Amino acid sequence: MPNWIHPAAILVLGSFLIPLFKGRVRQAYILLLPILAFLSVATMDYGTYGVYNVLGLEMTFGRVDRLSYVFAFIFTLMAFISGVYSLNQKESWHHVAAYVYAGSATGLAFAGDFLTLFLFAEFMAFGSMCLVLFRKTDESTRAAYRYILVHVFSGICVLGGAMLQYQQTGSFAFDAVTAGGLAAVLLLIGFLTNAAVPPFSAWLTDAYPLATIPGAVFMSSFTTKSAVYTLARGFAGTDILIVLGVIMAVYGTIYALLENDIRRLPAYSTISQVGYMVTAVGIGTELAINGVAAHAFAHILYKGLLFMGAGSVLYVTGRSKLTDLGGLYKSMPWTFILYIVGGLAISAVPLTSGFVSKSIILSAAGEEHLMIAWVLLTLASVGTFIHTGLKLPYYTFLSKDAGLQAQDPPKNMIVGMALAAFMCIFIGVFPQALYSLLPYAIEYHPYTAEHVVWTAEILLFAGFAFMVFKKYLAGERTISLDTDWFYRRGAAMFMKLDYGLFAAVDDIVSNLYKPILNGVKKFSALCWAFDFKWVDGMVNGVAALVVYVAGDARRLQTGRLQQYAVTILLGLLFLVNIILFLA
Repeated sequence: MPNWIHPAAILVLGSFLIPLFKGRVRQAYILLLPILAFLSVATMDYGTYGVYNVLGLEMTFGRVDRLSYVFAFIFTLMAFISGVYSLNQKESWHHVAAYVYAGSATGLAFAGDFLTLFLFAEFMAFGSMCLVLFRKTDESTRAAYRYILVHVFSGICVLGGAMLQYQQTGSFAFDAVTAGGLAAVLLLIGFLTNAAVPPFSAWLTDAYPLATIPGAVFMSSFTTKSAVYTLARGFAGTDILIVLGVIMAVYGTIYALLENDIRRLPAYSTISQVGYMVTAVGIGTELAINGVAAHAFAHILYKGLLFMGAGSVLYVTGRSKLTDLGGLYKSMPWTFILYIVGGLAISAVPLTSGFVSKSIILSAAGEEHLMIAWVLLTLASVGTFIHTGLKLPYYTFLSKDAGLQAQDPPKNMIVGMALAAFMCIFIGVFPQALYSLLPYAIEYHPYTAEHVVWTAEILLFAGFAFMVFKKYLAGERTISLDTDWFYRRGAAMFMKLDYGLFAAVDDIVSNLYKPILNGVKKFSALCWAFDFKWVDGMVNGVAALVVYVAGDARRLQTGRLQQYAVTILLGLLFLVNIILFLA
């Protein structure tokens, strides 16, 4: 396929032209980019494309096989649906960040080596961080700093693990991880962090609810699912993932049951749903990996729909707490109906996408006789119907009228929701349309009498439980403590304990500042004289980093610890890149 155009290039590079357009032309262009990217994916053939030699290392930008194809397919499809939903977003650079993020996720799916994977993962991290920053509140700014801190840490782990694997195997190829020891551990930690596996999960529920309204829709679609893809590619059949995945499913369900915020609740639900996928990766059979791909596909659609619905309520009312909402079904009928579709799909109700995807994972667990995992995943499914299928729509739309003046949001937001809802139902009614895209050609029939009856019994039981305990699920005006408590409180304690140390460092650097710069200046001149410009560049970069980090100690005295920590981790990332370059 000599004329192959990378869909990531269409989205990422094309996005930077968005600020040049205005009005209807800009809206048309915003929709054109994901359409072209989707067509690029839909028409491509399996094979390897875009292989380049960089500094003696082979980078593969287009490894197209059945696993990468299904993820790229849904990534570009959801980029279009999310683009429709965000058309009324006036900030041009918000659209740029969103498409850099979506395009990078697509690029990651086609990455054939760890260096390309790392490159796209970092673009994803910074693009999605901007979607939180563009909310432009103090709370969202702090969340964005914490978000990028976690993802830079993840990137360092992946790059460090890749370098150690290269030492062991002589290859950066991104396939099943064969390296052992620290290399495998670092890669696994990096992937698990992006997948929001507890205790590395708090970044998700911290950032998603604080992102812009369309930004949260984009974020719900790409980061965790791209991490699931990397786990499926690199660690299929790793037993520990079964344990971690089941813990995720139960952990997210419990927190979602307690949550009072209409965007934080589906964020916790995301952790639970990704737990199913991580469990299936750990099982590692062909049926299980099919379940991973199918459930990721379905999850992107129905979770995007749920975040669209929650965003529409926030857009119209300015409220996001269940305790502040109620009675909106009359004034927001279309939002209510479409939101219900998302709630039914995530609850795996027959004739919806969740039913035909989640059941594959449960069947894979049953075939391997993993009964504890099967039972706990089933209980998590009961909880999902209670907290997302019933609690969210009931207290948002059906409970006592809060007296809010509301109406359905702009048409583009309704159309975006309608497209996602249509796909949820279409896949549920015609599951073979999804199954034909899956990595392995295995026949699976979800609509057996036994499966439908059993699912109906589970849903009826969950509905009865909700009616009995409804008053206890209404939500409270409290904050649910999560694992982010440790680094938030720990950071504050760190500041207080080490105030004197950093003040001393600041004084020392102030005295050495000029000598350091003079020494760097002389060495720089020497490098230029002998045409060692690359040495000059690295030395200047390291010197600037050292002076900046040490001299930045005064920021701690004003409480700006996040900026300081981000600076340190970015510096570490820079040094790792230097090591890689020298290697």
